[in-house]
Amino acid sequence: MRPTFWRGKPGRSKLIDPNDVGFNRRAMLGLGAALTGTLALGRNAALAQSEGASPPADAPWSQSQGSGVVDRPYGRPADFEAGVIRRNIPWLTATSESSASFTPLQDLHGIITPNGLFFERHHSGRADIDPSQHRLMIHGMVERPLLLSLQDIQRFPQVSRTHFIECSANGGMHWRSSQLNSLQFAHGMIGCAEWTGVRLSTLLEEVGIRKEARWVMVEGADGAHMNRSLPLEKCLDDCLVVYAQNGEALRPEQGYPLRLVVPGWEGSVSIKWLRRIKLGDRPWHSREETAKYTDLMPDGTARGFSFLMEAKSVITFPCPEKPLSGAGLYEIRGLAWTGNGKVKRVDVSMDGGITWQSVRLHEPVLSKALTRFTLPWRWDGKPALLQSRAIDETGYVQPTIAALRKRRGSNSVYHNDSIQTWQLKADGSVFDVQLG
Repeated sequence: MRPTFWRGKPGRSKLIDPNDVGFNRRAMLGLGAALTGTLALGRNAALAQSEGASPPADAPWSQSQGSGVVDRPYGRPADFEAGVIRRNIPWLTATSESSASFTPLQDLHGIITPNGLFFERHHSGRADIDPSQHRLMIHGMVERPLLLSLQDIQRFPQVSRTHFIECSANGGMHWRSSQLNSLQFAHGMIGCAEWTGVRLSTLLEEVGIRKEARWVMVEGADGAHMNRSLPLEKCLDDCLVVYAQNGEALRPEQGYPLRLVVPGWEGSVSIKWLRRIKLGDRPWHSREETAKYTDLMPDGTARGFSFLMEAKSVITFPCPEKPLSGAGLYEIRGLAWTGNGKVKRVDVSMDGGITWQSVRLHEPVLSKALTRFTLPWRWDGKPALLQSRAIDETGYVQPTIAALRKRRGSNSVYHNDSIQTWQLKADGSVFDVQLG
C-alpha cells in the first residue's frame, strides 16, 4: 500500500503520495533552500565562533594525527555523544536490582537499537554467568529430556530475525496523567534488534512433544528465577532461543549467554538467562502472571495472559528533548510497531486529532519490528498539538487515551498503547500533554 496525505487549505486539498520521488525531492530541495537562506542571512553565534574551523580553513583536529587502531580494541561512541545513554527513574522502584532503564529514543536513528542503549528490566539484578557452566534443561511432557550446553545449542541450525521487545509497562505512568515530560521516560522501555539463535520449535522437536502438552514454562537463571507460562502454539510458531544480538554475543543485561525472544508479546515473557523449559498441560500461574503482569479492570477483575503488544507509535522529532529552533521546514520523524505483524499505515495530526495525514513508511517494514516514518512539515511558528497513530495489517487502530480508559479504566499499569500528544509551543519547546 502506498500511503498518502492531504496538502492544502480546507476544501481545496490535494491528495499527495509521500513516496513519490518528485514530491520528496521538491520537499527536500525546499528544506535545503530554507536552511541555506537562513545561514546566508545570519549565522548563529555558535557557528560564528567556529568560523576559523570552517572550510576552506583547517580545524585543529585536521592538523595532527589521531589515535591508532589499537587504542580502542572495543569501539565506543565519540566523547561528544556521552549524553546518549540509558537512564532510570530512581523513585520508580524500591531498589535498582528490581527496576528498569530507558532507551534514549530521541537520539537514535533507524530501527535498530544499539546494544549499549537497549533498555533493561531486571527482577533480581543482572546475572553474570559463566557460559561454560550454563545449561538449558528441557523437560516435562517430552519424550527425551535434554540438558544442553551453549555449545550444544550453537550446533543447531542458526536463524536471525529482527524484532522489537517492549516492556508491557511502557507508558504505564501515563494511565492517569502525563508525567516527567520526556520521550525517553514515556516510551523508552522498548528496543529493536537483530536476534540470532535457534528456533524454539527446533529444540522442542529434538526432545519430542507429548500429545497432552499444551503450555510451556520458561525460567531464567537470575536470583528471582523469573518465569512465565506460554501457550505451546506460540512456542512452535516464531519464538527464538538466542545467543547473539546485533551481531555480537548477548550482553549480560540482555540475558547472556542465552535468552528467549517471543516476538510481538510483552517483554516479560522473553526470559533472560534462560535455564529451563518445561512442558505441561496447563499454565503455571506464577507470581509474574497473577500478582504481576495482569491488567486491573474497572469492575475489579483482572485480565490475565494479556500477552500481545498492540499497535503503537510515537513522534521522536520534535519531542521534549528535541525542540524546534524556529519557524520553517522540518521533517517530522517517528517510530511505529505492532505485535500483530506489520504496520500498515501511520497518520500524523498537527491539531490534536481533528485532522490526519498519512505519512511515508520507510523500508524495511518488518513483522513485529520497529518501523520508521517521516513527514515534511512547514511549521508556521504557531502552537500545535502533534500526534501519531498506527494502523496494523489486522486493521487495529491505535486508540486515544480517553478511549482506552473507557474500556479499561485507569487502575492498570500495563499495555498502554494510546496516542501520544506533544504540545508544541510558539518558542519551539515541546511538552507531554493528554487530551480528553
